[in-house]
Order: sequence, then C-alpha cells, then structure tokens
Amino acid sequence: MSQEIKPALVVIDMEEGFLNENSPLYIKQAADTVPALAKVIAEARNRKIPVFFVNRIYRKDGSDVEACRYDNWLAGGRCLAPNSTGDCSIEVPEAFAPQAGDYTIIKPRFSAFFQTELDLILRRLRVDTVILTGTTTPNCIRATCYDGLSLDYNVAIIEDCCSSRSEAVQKANMEDMAFIGATVLDAEAFLKEGVVMKNVVQEVRDRVEADETAPE
Repeated sequence: MSQEIKPALVVIDMEEGFLNENSPLYIKQAADTVPALAKVIAEARNRKIPVFFVNRIYRKDGSDVEACRYDNWLAGGRCLAPNSTGDCSIEVPEAFAPQAGDYTIIKPRFSAFFQTELDLILRRLRVDTVILTGTTTPNCIRATCYDGLSLDYNVAIIEDCCSSRSEAVQKANMEDMAFIGATVLDAEAFLKEGVVMKNVVQEVRDRVEADETAPE
C-alpha cells in the first residue's frame, strides 16, 4: 500500500543579490518567479509544511567563495557579504522573510545539503520529501536535487518557482531531473493539492526489508 509523504519546502537563494536588476548577479527569471513562489510559501505554511530558507553569504575576503566563480564574484563587487544591504545584498523581499516556525540555513556551496544541517533537521522532523524552489535551476536546484536523491529523500520541484539564465537551460535541466526520479509540478497544482506523489523511498525500504536475499 502506498505510504503518505511528509514534505518540507526548500527555498534557495532568493536574495536581493540575485533578484535586484541593479545587481551584477541579477537573474531575470528568478525575479519573475517571486509572485508565484510567495503564494507557494504561504500555502506551505497553511498546510503545516515546514519551510526552509537556504541562502548564500560570502565572506568579504572571498575565502569561502567557490574557486570556479571567484573572479566573477570579485568583478561583481563582492556581493552577498555578511550584513550587507541594498542591490547586491543578502536581504530578501518581504515575501521571503522567515516567520515563526520557519528555518534559515546558510549554505557554503551549490547544494542545500552540502556541509549544512539541513539533512539533520529534516530527519529530526521525520521529513521524507523535499520540495525544491528558488534559483538557479542548473546549479543550486540541481545539486540539491541529486544530493536529496542520494540521501534517500523523495524530491519534488515546482518548475515555475525555479529559474535559469534561459528557457532552454531551464527545460533541459527539468527534463534531466524528472528522468532521474524527481517529480516536477507547477505552482497552481501545489496551491490546489499540495504535492501528490508516491512515497517511493518508503516503498523501496519496505520491499528491501521483505526481501530475504542475502546481501553478500
């Protein structure tokens, strides 16, 4: 019998540094997702789904910036610095301000799982499904998706609450993640029904426990 899922909503990098058109890191598609994602966050809270805001902060000296993006970060004015304000800052729009009961996590790399407490907290909350939103799809969303699958979570992605540098990149990455096992849905479906999907992880656990084959 199919097991119900217990989901959490993960909102990645929806900071002014990526959303403000005056920022060198500006991603227009990310800014365009703000209205839909704001509704999804409100609905998640309404459904008692835990909300995790997973954001990026870089030290001013660049000692924790990925080597592959260090030059761009430096040329862009050392964005996303601690306590920064304004166009290229870690500030978030009002819709993404954490409320009582929400979680805030700072990630040092692309994946929301990499060297963060996300996995620990999700397991403490008995969450088995992560719903991914935010920016950008080929980097942070994709890395988090694959780490989530590797850590034995069911993964869902709200497609129109994620963003890329182009529609072609968005489409290709969504197809890849759906092919590997993620469930892709849109904001309208989530607002109507939440996330409707099989608990594949629990079903496989049950089958493995029932299998009497020696592991060898």
